[in-house]
Amino acid sequence: MGLFDGQDAKKNEPEPGGPAGADRPMAAGGVLPRLAAARERLDSRDLPAAMTIYEEVLATAGARADVLVSLSGELGAHGYAREVIELVAPRYDAQKHGPAAGLNLLQAYLATRDLEPAQHLLDLLFALQRPELEDRLLGFSNVIADLMASVPVDFSPANEAERKVNMITISKPMWAYGLEAVTPPLVPAKEGKMRRVVFAQWSVPGLENAEERSARAEDDLGRLVRGLPLVFAEMFNFSAGYEPTAAVGVTSEKHYILFPVEWLAENVRQLHETTAGGLDYAITGAVRNRNDDYELHLRIWEVRKSRELKSIKVRWDPMTADAVLGQLLGQLRGYMEWTALPPGAALPYAPPAAPLAYTMALGSALTLFLGEKNLLAPDQVATTTKSFLPAAGDIRGRLALLTGVQRLRTRGAVVDAADLAELKAWLASDEARALGLAGIEP
Repeated sequence: MGLFDGQDAKKNEPEPGGPAGADRPMAAGGVLPRLAAARERLDSRDLPAAMTIYEEVLATAGARADVLVSLSGELGAHGYAREVIELVAPRYDAQKHGPAAGLNLLQAYLATRDLEPAQHLLDLLFALQRPELEDRLLGFSNVIADLMASVPVDFSPANEAERKVNMITISKPMWAYGLEAVTPPLVPAKEGKMRRVVFAQWSVPGLENAEERSARAEDDLGRLVRGLPLVFAEMFNFSAGYEPTAAVGVTSEKHYILFPVEWLAENVRQLHETTAGGLDYAITGAVRNRNDDYELHLRIWEVRKSRELKSIKVRWDPMTADAVLGQLLGQLRGYMEWTALPPGAALPYAPPAAPLAYTMALGSALTLFLGEKNLLAPDQVATTTKSFLPAAGDIRGRLALLTGVQRLRTRGAVVDAADLAELKAWLASDEARALGLAGIEP
C-alpha cells in the first residue's frame, strides 16, 4: 500500500454538486496557489507556516474533497501524521468526500498507532462498497490486526526514560570488528559528501508470542531478520557515495527484540530524529514464513519526506533461496545506483556466494559482538561455530568465521578442532596473506 495518496488535482475526488473538471477544483478563489505555498513551506521544513496556510484554506474551503486530499497527502508525505489527524479528522465525511482523503487519514492513524479510530474509519471505507479498493482495505485490516496484537515500540527521545528497546547501530561489516589493525584496511575509506542510509532490522508481521520468543536465545528466525540488514549495509560499505548503518533492536533486559509489525512512516521518522546528523534513506523489510516458504517485502524510504520510494516483494523456498536473495541484492544495487569504489581497495566487493548462509553467519557474528560488549546477557550468546561454517566458502565468509572464532575463544568456548585447523590453514594461504592477515591468530 502506498504512503499517502493524491497530490494530483486531476485524480482528486469531485466536489459535491458536479464533476471535478466542471469548475477546476482548488483553482477557484485562490485555493490552489495557497496550497502550493503551504507545500513550499513543508519543503523548507516550516511546519507552523504551512499549518497557518492550511487553516486559512480550510476556513473557507474545508468542505471540498480535493482540498482534504491535497493537504493530507502533502502533510503525510512529509511525515506529519499527527497534523493530518488534527486537520482532516474533524471534517472528513466518507459519503461526502469519498475514499481518497479517508485513506490518507487512515494511514495517519496507523502511523501514530491510534487504532480505535483507525478501525472505525476502515469500517466507513468498507461501507462505501468500492470494489477497486477492496484489496487495499483488506491490507489495512491486516495491519490493524497486527498492531492490535503487538506491543508498540517507540524510539522517540520523549520516551527515553521509559524506553525498553534501544536501536543498536552497526557501521562496519561484522567481520571488520577485530580486524581494524590489518593493513591495508579491509574496509576502504571514502571521501566526499555521503548519503546516509540505514538498514533496519526486518519485522515478522503476525508473529505469535513475540515478547516470549524475543527473550529466548537466538534462533534461525532471529539470525535471518538481523542478518539481512547487515548483508545490505555491508554491500553499501563498498559503494561510493553512501554512509550505511544497520540498526537492530536490543531491550534493556539484554536480549533481542523481534518486531511483530512492519515499520511505519512514524518509526522511520523517529529513527531519523534520534540519529546524529539524520538520515537520507531507510531500508525496512518484513519476513513471512510458512513451512520453509518465505516471502520478503522490502521498502525503500526517502527519510526527510517520510516517503516510500519503492517496494519489492520476493519469495523463496529452500531450493531457490540463494538465487532469490542474490537477485534482491542486485535489484537494490540497481535502484540505489550503487557504484563500486575505485580499484585499489584491499577487498573489492563481491556478492556472497551463498547469500542465505552468509546472512545467517552475520546474524551469529552480531550476537557474539554484542555479547562481547555486554549488550546481550551471557545466556543469549551461542558458543558454536555451526552457523558460520556454511558461509566459509568465500573470503567474507572466512573472515566472519575468523572473528567469530576469536570471540568464541575469548568467551572460553571450545572450538571444534577440525574447524580450527581448517581456519589456520586458510590463514597460511596466499589469499589470506594478500589481505594482510599474516600473523593473525584465530
